[in-house]
Amino acid sequence: MEMEMEDGKRGTILITNDDGIDAPGLRALVDSLVNTNLFNILVSAPDSEKSAVSHSITWLHPVAAKQVHIHGTLASFAVSGTPADCTSLGISKALFPTIPDLVVSGINKGSNCGYHIVYSGTVAGAREAFFNDIPSISISYDWVEGKSNPHDFALAAGVCIPIISALLVEIKNQSYPGRCFLNIDVPNNVANHKGYKLTRQGKSIFKMGWREVTSETKGRLMSSDMTNTETDTPKNVGTSSASPEHLLFAREIRGSALDHDDTDHKSLKEGYITVTPLGGLSRADVDSQTYFEDWLQSVPKHLSSAAL
Repeated sequence: MEMEMEDGKRGTILITNDDGIDAPGLRALVDSLVNTNLFNILVSAPDSEKSAVSHSITWLHPVAAKQVHIHGTLASFAVSGTPADCTSLGISKALFPTIPDLVVSGINKGSNCGYHIVYSGTVAGAREAFFNDIPSISISYDWVEGKSNPHDFALAAGVCIPIISALLVEIKNQSYPGRCFLNIDVPNNVANHKGYKLTRQGKSIFKMGWREVTSETKGRLMSSDMTNTETDTPKNVGTSSASPEHLLFAREIRGSALDHDDTDHKSLKEGYITVTPLGGLSRADVDSQTYFEDWLQSVPKHLSSAAL
């Protein structure tokens, strides 16, 4: 049965990502949605790799949008901006004549759990829609170099179609809660996943350091959440404006801090498809709020003593 929205038309989904419009994760997601024949699909995605740009936006100059052909979509554009730009433009009615019912960002090559959510351009693509009161989802696949292959993106898309369909039912019935958006992570062994699990954002993160390099040094290619560290694909250190007076530094991973609590990262590694509601606010823990409430009252005393 086709997904009908209130105006009698099929539900419209805007797809974006941060790996670029040609990325296999985005193409697998679009193909899977098109093959259902249930949705109208629009694409507004970066024209090149934009991993780990977080929620940055283009402000000082225009962005360029070039129409491209992606089979089965109503229209698709490669945009010179960030994932947040792509979503903002895609929902603005400046690029497409209609506002989508749902925005889906992904499928990212690499998980986006814990603190890595802050760095993620994939999550930002969904968060931008949330900022504009449009339901949204970000989707990431826990790619592991040497174990994963591009076909896994099709499997990841397949297990997310029921979530997308169910959300559009909620949207049609006007029962979707607008107070959050959803971040979904699909486990590496997606063919043998343990099912959907509601989780919360944890504090897992890879600790980053720096090392000095020369212009001939090759850096590692990392995914948007910086977990895809085993790839041997090299890239040149950006030295276009470097001179002998410049010191060059490249990031490197120096360890990790992983959650042992029942959070998104732990559940993902256990084989679950994690579904994590996210909001737009980053509030401090209650203990910190209480501490600084007392601390702030003492600040004027320090000001008085400093004046002496």
